[in-house]
Amino acid sequence: MTTLNPYLSFQKNAREAMTFYQSVLGGSLDIATFKDFPDMPHEASDEDLVMHAYLHTEDGIQLMGADTPAGVPYSPPAGVALSLEGTDEQTLTGQWNALADGGTVSMPLAAAPWGGGKFGMLTDKFGVAWYVTIDSSDS
Repeated sequence: MTTLNPYLSFQKNAREAMTFYQSVLGGSLDIATFKDFPDMPHEASDEDLVMHAYLHTEDGIQLMGADTPAGVPYSPPAGVALSLEGTDEQTLTGQWNALADGGTVSMPLAAAPWGGGKFGMLTDKFGVAWYVTIDSSDS
């Protein structure tokens, strides 16, 4: 079996971002800092930064992230969007609202142009792009 899991890079706010995503998506969040792995080369100033965070939910969402350590170039996420899709309109609308809070909505969550549900696009307060699709139960 092979899986494809998003791995997000942050600059000194991975803990805040991943904790936020846990509050939106639920699930269990494991966080390890550079300090937790003394054999991993890192600057002393990076000790409390997130070396690896792993969020996994009961419905199968897996999202990982880390802080970019000193000396490694950082580029904000670009050209990729995370896509949430399902039929539970109440849950997905709540997740949309939470992700949109403090972010930028580029396409409001509304009737999908292709019919059969709702669709919206936004960039959250951490610069991560999200697509949310709510499939209607009768499609």
